[in-house]
Amino acid sequence: MTDTPAAAPVAGPTKRVELTVRALILGCLLAVVFTAANTYLGLKVGLTFASAIPAAVISMAILRAFKTSTIWENMTVQTVASVGGAMSSIIFVLPGLVMVGWWLEFPFWESVLICVFGGVLGVTFSIPLRRALVVEAGLPYPEGVAAAEVLTVGSRGAEQTDSAVRENKAGLLVVSTGAIVSAGYALLVAGRVFAGEAARFIKMPAALGGGATGLGFGMQFALLGAGHLIGLTVGLAQLFGLIVAWFIFVPIMTSPDFIAWLSSHGIASIASTVPVGASPEELAVTVWRNEVRFMGAGVIGVAAIWTLIKLAGPLVGGLTSALAANRRRNAGEVLDRTEQDIPINIVAGLSVACLIGIGGILAWFAQGNPTLASSTVLLVAGGLIYVVLIGFAVAAICGYMAGLIGSSNSPVSGVGILAIVIASVLMLGVLAIAGLPADPSVVAFALIVTAVVFAVAVIANDNLQDLKTGQLVQATPWRQQTALIVGVIAGAIVIPLILNLLNKAFGFEGGPAGIADEPLAAPQATLISALARGVIGGDLRWDLIGIGAVIGVVIIVLDAVLNASTKGRVKLPPLAVGIGFYLPAAVTTMLVIGAVCGWIYDKSIKTTRFADVGRRMGVLLASGLIVGESLFLVMTAGVIVSTGNDAPFAMLPEGSTFRAMTAAIIAFTVLIVALYAWVRGRSAKV
Repeated sequence: MTDTPAAAPVAGPTKRVELTVRALILGCLLAVVFTAANTYLGLKVGLTFASAIPAAVISMAILRAFKTSTIWENMTVQTVASVGGAMSSIIFVLPGLVMVGWWLEFPFWESVLICVFGGVLGVTFSIPLRRALVVEAGLPYPEGVAAAEVLTVGSRGAEQTDSAVRENKAGLLVVSTGAIVSAGYALLVAGRVFAGEAARFIKMPAALGGGATGLGFGMQFALLGAGHLIGLTVGLAQLFGLIVAWFIFVPIMTSPDFIAWLSSHGIASIASTVPVGASPEELAVTVWRNEVRFMGAGVIGVAAIWTLIKLAGPLVGGLTSALAANRRRNAGEVLDRTEQDIPINIVAGLSVACLIGIGGILAWFAQGNPTLASSTVLLVAGGLIYVVLIGFAVAAICGYMAGLIGSSNSPVSGVGILAIVIASVLMLGVLAIAGLPADPSVVAFALIVTAVVFAVAVIANDNLQDLKTGQLVQATPWRQQTALIVGVIAGAIVIPLILNLLNKAFGFEGGPAGIADEPLAAPQATLISALARGVIGGDLRWDLIGIGAVIGVVIIVLDAVLNASTKGRVKLPPLAVGIGFYLPAAVTTMLVIGAVCGWIYDKSIKTTRFADVGRRMGVLLASGLIVGESLFLVMTAGVIVSTGNDAPFAMLPEGSTFRAMTAAIIAFTVLIVALYAWVRGRSAKV
């Protein structure tokens, strides 16, 4: 584990300009942008990206117009914007309520309050962990350190060299160019000039079992950018999961011999329900969606449990340190400004207020449903205990993992899977005690409680990363924590608006059809809602999850062996392997391509004089690619809803798929090479 750099002295004006109205307003505006982009990306591919660095670059470019702007004010903008973007990860759970048929749309105030109460708890639960996990643990915090580096170089009042000013301007240009290129390409895909995906499915030779399999890749710049950000190690681990899922389990489970063997033992097979003569694609995708993907849930669940076991020691140390600091404060010791958190009594008051609000939501939900009304007190009490215990545990887990491998790679997916399984099992206990039937309202209640816990997880995940950035630039923790709460509220207001827009335009699997009738994949929400229905309905394929759990154990052992034998140079993160199981193959493939492209780019500039600048520019390009395409597609949803036209930008009729696919592959490849070459050239001139 590497030591994080010591906080660098920050030169600048004597007046500390930090938590200002203009910083909060700009941060909220950027939070809206990044929340919208992350909401679409998460629903499309099951991943979100950390928006701290692009937010910092945009903030510095805008606030440079004010002579009194400082590094700490830019820190405030970045904090509000990044936490607003992180809040969008709640879409890994909320759409499940539409998928199970409980909601037809996303009720505004209920959705906002779930996000706000859970998000603020994420802030308050992680405040006691700041000193242990940020200051004392020696965690690398890759994104937090990178953001501090960008702020220190580019902010007024910091190291304001000519090269720093040039880098700031170049960074804004790179983000903007990446966004324009990705949005333009997405427009051509929407116009049917280019195909959005290339895929090939085949029937295996009889000698290899005769099963079906296939592979594809989505030609989307948002996926390329996300792949760049997750890095080569995570990308290759996802590729490993993809290979195991699609080239081992899918062919085996679609093999006629295997299907016949299952039938002879009285075991139902999903493959046997596919009509005779169905295409290899239909057969392979049906088996992957209904069976193999649940193995990925088992892998992820084991990975999350393993993470919790490894964190037990640091978590106890963190709580001990936080309580000791509070005792020193109560004894009258004056803490240094950079050690001043929101006072613990205010933290406790905010936490209690949020829990009262959550209890109100749960009580309102239970009272509004005949099945649950008679057990309202039991459900509310159990729900609140669950939120406190599991919520604090996941805040600690995600905060620690954000410090270890970064917010974008933290295991929030595994947390969501564990949370819904635990919540669903507890709901079965409530049903047994109260003598209630297992109807859809029980599944919906479990999803709402899990949504709150998930909001806690994603905000804690982002909070400690931002606090690390603040520590390195000598920001004031309590001001940052206040800005974090503002960011939670900004993101929470936007999310139901975007979700309703996308729901009306495209729809979700299991919910009402959208105008375009192209349901968004929403991989995590699909899996989480399926787990809730399976546990409570009693038909969950525990055998598949068990197989995944065994695979997860094997991967954990393999990761440990690789880590030890290569002295940390080669790793196989179990969580990433599980994600490779349950993300669509076309998504995973492009993420891997993006990770490889990012690695090649970073390697090409590693020995140059502009290596550090070039690395930061690569991150900004990736962020721009994500934001441009995501915002364009959110805008497309708005046009679809307002016009009622399911293909408002169509320039060509449907049908010329081969030409569109060929043109797309050529254009996509040329643009990738051109963009990275251009960014390398811009970096060299800074």
